[in-house]
Formats: sequence, C-alpha cells, structure tokens
Amino acid sequence: MPPAPSPFSMPLASAHYPEFGLYAIRREMPCPWEFRGWKPESLSWKTGCYIHGGLSGRGSQVRYRGRQAAEFLASICINNFSRFRPGAAKHAVMCTDKGLIAAHGVLQRIADDEFRLFASGPWAPYMHSKTRFDVEQVVEDRYLFQVAGPTSLQVLETATGESLRDIGFLRFRDSKIGGKSVQVMRIGMAGTLAYELHGPTSDGPEVYDAVFEAGRAFSLERLGWQTYPVNHVEGGFPQANWTFLGAAHDDSGFLNHPDKLRWMPPDVTGSIDPGNMRARYRTPVEVGWERSVQLDHDFQGRDAIERELVDPRKTIVTLIWNADDVLDVYASLFRDGREYKTFELPTTPHFRRMIAHADDVVHDRKSVGVSSGTTYSYHFRKMISLCTIDRDCAGIGTELTVKWGDFGGPIKDIRASVARFPYLQEERNQDVDVATMHSAGVA
Repeated sequence: MPPAPSPFSMPLASAHYPEFGLYAIRREMPCPWEFRGWKPESLSWKTGCYIHGGLSGRGSQVRYRGRQAAEFLASICINNFSRFRPGAAKHAVMCTDKGLIAAHGVLQRIADDEFRLFASGPWAPYMHSKTRFDVEQVVEDRYLFQVAGPTSLQVLETATGESLRDIGFLRFRDSKIGGKSVQVMRIGMAGTLAYELHGPTSDGPEVYDAVFEAGRAFSLERLGWQTYPVNHVEGGFPQANWTFLGAAHDDSGFLNHPDKLRWMPPDVTGSIDPGNMRARYRTPVEVGWERSVQLDHDFQGRDAIERELVDPRKTIVTLIWNADDVLDVYASLFRDGREYKTFELPTTPHFRRMIAHADDVVHDRKSVGVSSGTTYSYHFRKMISLCTIDRDCAGIGTELTVKWGDFGGPIKDIRASVARFPYLQEERNQDVDVATMHSAGVA
C-alpha cells in the first residue's frame, strides 16, 4: 500500500492566515480540511488515535531567552513560575488588564533562562514589544504534530523504536523518528492520552510519514481542520477563537500598534447582538481555569481576576441540545419561508477562520449564559456545546433554552439541559497509567 501523502505536500486548508506585521509571523498551517471524512476522524481519539499537523509553521512557536525571560513571561501569565522546572511544560494563560483571556497556549521551560511558547497567536509578541524586561524573542519555523488517543503511545513507540513511558504528563524529551531528531511531549489538553512532536519544519514530511506508517496497525487517522474542534468540546477544553474570542481585540493598543501589527477582525455571529463583544470574551474563571491562577506574583489583569475569585458568578458546563428541536432546524429547509440557521456538521460555525459566535441561553425568561462551540458528536450521537453560565443554573439536569440563529434573523428556541463537564469521561489523560499499557513490542 503506498504511503499517504504528507500534508506538507497538499494544499492548505481553505482559510485566512494573517501576518503579524513587525514580527513577520505567518501561520502557514499545512493541514487539509478533511482526510477520510469527519465521521471516522471524530471517532479517532476514542477508538484509536489521530495525527494533526495544523499548528505547524513559522510563528506557531516563539522562543524567549535571557536573564529576565521568566520575569517577562510571569508578568503576562496567570500561572506559577516558582515551581516551573526545565523539562516541564504548562498551559499558559494570558489576560488583558480587565482580566479577560487574551491568549493561551503551551509553554515549555527549556532551561533556566529559555522558554518556548506554542500556538498562542500574537499577544505575547505584542506584549514583548512593550516590555521593559531584558528578554530576546525568536520566531521559529517548526512543525507541531499532535498524536492523540488511546493508541497514541503505541504508535509513537513503534515510530521511535524505544519506550516513551518515562515521559510524564507535561514533560518532554528528545527522541528520533525516521532518522530525524524530534522532541516528544506528553500533553492532551482535550482530555485523552496525547503527545506532541516538535522539530524543524524541514524535517516535518519525513517525521509525519513515518508516524503515519507506524500508525497503520493502531487505527491512526489523519485529522483535518473540519473535525479538529470536536475534541475540545467533547473533552471540555474551551478554545480561543472558536468557543470564545481572545480579548486581544479589546485592547486598543493591540489593534493600533505603531508597527501596524495586523490581526484579522472576527466574524461576529450568533443570536446575541454583535455589538456585545463582552459576550464573546471569557475570564479564566468563566472557562473553569481558576486553578491555574496563582496570586504569588504580579501579572496583567491580576486585580480584576482577584476580585472575581472572591465572588465568582459564572462557570462552564456542557449543554445537550434537544434532538427534536435540532431536527426542526433541518426541517425548515423543506418548508416555505425563511429557514433557520443551518447546522454545519460536525461543527458550527466552521473553524475556517476566527469566529466570535455567541448564542443567548435563557432560564425562566432570563438570560443566564452564553453558548458557543456548537458540535455534533458522532460518538455520542448528540448535539452539544460549551456554555458559560450563572452558577445557580449550572446544576446537572437544569433545563434551559438556547436561542439559535443570527441576530436580526430567524431565531429557533432549542431546549437544552446541563450535562456533565467534561462530557467525554472515558480514558481521561490523568487516569491513564502508561506503565500498564500494552507494549508495541519495543525495548
């Protein structure tokens, strides 16, 4: 059987990828929209695993180094740095002065004075342009391959020819695949067992193809952009620029940077008034990331976040949408008159570009929350979404109404109920003991 073509040699997904002015960052994402179809792709992280290369390219990784690199990053991140050791990584969250999430990504500590930040957009470079700290910023051209699902470890042990069970969660080390040096990191922000591979983009095609070949025996699927967001909603991991909008757009300095730092304006959709941008933004508390907040240092947005922690009003839940009401949206396509906003499968809106989508959620005729990330889960055969909601309406089983549609157009009232969060509970990363997993036959 001939090898599958590497996405590096295939057309880019249909999307817009901006350049960020002064920093010459171009997010070139070599990942087609679809491979074998959204159904097998959306089952992959439950029944086997997937490889996704869409976060690769120049600008997706930025290195910070220098004697004050840690101080700079601590000043823009809500996370703790005092216990952050070389060889470890963390989910770094950055906020505006108002305590709204501006960006988030994975941050590695390479050495005492060297860090690498992944897939967080231009907010950190923007903050670096204003910093007083002595820190060098280097924009890198590297691939980032995500390999996730219950068979991901077996695939990578086959590809590397060695045991990788010494790599703990949010830890990384070097290995080799296809004769190329690669960095292997255990991660999995969407919940399941998962790893990332990093290295120079020039090595990407050989590494990708070697992993794909190793995965043939372990039900590996290639994951395209169309289905990529599904695991975030199933796994309970809110994602900037899809389930909420990074509040960098709320910072006038960011949008009017003297070096013409450019950022593509979002498409503002959903039943909530497009002028209400606050409904599109989130705080760390509103997406369930309050445990990441460490008040042991000064950071941008600290005062606002500290006040919210004293009296939190919102939290995040999963909503299950009523199947009959969902079917009526499709039925409107076959009736005279204006139809309701159609659900795209498996996700609405499509993840082709940054989206500021927000649907009003109502309880007893009162607006109590914002739904986003509308997703059809083929695994669960349900329409689900993430919802930031008033805490007194967050109990499992609470019945709500989602106002589905676009402001000014036909709005469909869809019954929904609060469900467990995260919705995908099987094979959670923190529950997987890799020491007891079946071996792929390597030493």
